[in-house]
Amino acid sequence: MADLSNKYSENVPGKFYVDDQCIDCDLCRETAPANFTRNDDGGHSFVFKQPETSEETDLCQQALEGCPVEAIGSDGE
Repeated sequence: MADLSNKYSENVPGKFYVDDQCIDCDLCRETAPANFTRNDDGGHSFVFKQPETSEETDLCQQALEGCPVEAIGSDGE
């Protein structure tokens, strides 16, 4: 389960975030490309835009549920 205290600083404020358990598998970026992107230097994903529509929220939730290492959280600030 993602830990808010371990989230990457690149995450924009809001409900969804990625923490330091990310293994750079690309699932979230493929599932919700409007919201997740990659830090090329660090080799991990982060939320660059919080969802603004119900469709984006659903896709972010799908990414959260599909994350193989549970690095995506939905209790952000």
